[in-house]
Amino acid sequence: MASTQLPLTRGRARGPRRKPQFNSAYLFILPSVLLIGVFIAEPIVQSGWMSLHDWTVGESHHKFVGLDNYTALYHDSRFWNALKVTAIYTAAVSVGQVLLGLAIASRLRRTTWYSALLRTAFFFPFIASLVVSGIIWKFLLDPQVGLVDAWFSDIGISPPEWLQSTSLALPTVIAVGIWKNVGFTMIVLLAGMQQIPPHLYEAASLDGAGPWQRFRHVTLPALRPALLFTTLIATITGLQLFDLVFAMTSGGPIFHTESVVMYLYQKGFVEFQMGYASAVAWILFVIILAVSALQLRLSRFRDAD
Repeated sequence: MASTQLPLTRGRARGPRRKPQFNSAYLFILPSVLLIGVFIAEPIVQSGWMSLHDWTVGESHHKFVGLDNYTALYHDSRFWNALKVTAIYTAAVSVGQVLLGLAIASRLRRTTWYSALLRTAFFFPFIASLVVSGIIWKFLLDPQVGLVDAWFSDIGISPPEWLQSTSLALPTVIAVGIWKNVGFTMIVLLAGMQQIPPHLYEAASLDGAGPWQRFRHVTLPALRPALLFTTLIATITGLQLFDLVFAMTSGGPIFHTESVVMYLYQKGFVEFQMGYASAVAWILFVIILAVSALQLRLSRFRDAD
């Protein structure tokens, strides 16, 4: 008998095509996307375009100069001085507030009424405006009416010129910067410490580890994400230094506390050289991006180890 063969069907039977459905989630993110595009992305692109022009406020024609603004920056000694001041401030404040915040968080780890009170006292300066903090410290350190100089005079010590001396102005601003931000670092590290399981300390104690060994081998490794976060935030904030020096010293004396952003403000909003100021802004943007990427890269290597 001849065998009957059924025809083979290739592939799967296709059902009716589903019509693409609109995801309503896009409607919720649309306002944020529009705000980012209008107030962040467009100004960034515009500043990059302005940095390639001789863009002076008030002039109808803006001559295209290419990279001339960046070349002028390379030969600008005042810009290099501002970059040095910013680097010194950022390094000192970042290291100072992280180390001091770590020490304070370690001491105030236990929750008691006085530790809660001290936490509030240390955190309070952080919620105040930088401008307000700078103005307050400017009056406190004023050689004529300042309370700090009055205290030095009361104990028979000649008060130094905190903000008028070329050698003391920048260290004074650094000290105020650490005082202002150490509370934030303390809170973040304290939250990280409270997430460490107690049994790790118990196991380390059973192995004979003392307080320093427990801190080094248990606390610090567990705090790596919090330390990275606080260091990164402190670095980015330090590189954007403006409010504090504007309120306390206005960049003086003799540019010894002038930061990059302060120099940018002077060029853009005092001398109205917006093209040159935009070039300064882009250089600062690249520096912040490079430093942040380097810190994240080094942290990744440490985690791999």
